[in-house]
Amino acid sequence: MMKEHERVVLKTAIPAEALEAGDVGTVVHVYKDGLAYEVEFTMLDGKTVAVVTVEVAQVRPVGRREIAHARALSSA
Repeated sequence: MMKEHERVVLKTAIPAEALEAGDVGTVVHVYKDGLAYEVEFTMLDGKTVAVVTVEVAQVRPVGRREIAHARALSSA
């Protein structure tokens, strides 16, 4: 189970929020038994792009040997 303030990687796109698989967010709330999470996604300047509720199957923890990759935010 992922914990609050843990960074996670989105496994599936959320087009309504302009989020793509691979985007990195921060868990801001863990719902009952870790079945779902509230995750905040921000731009590199710290501005919030979206805060979304995702199911456990939609995110995974950041791996130890992964590096972040920047992309331009598309308009939704």
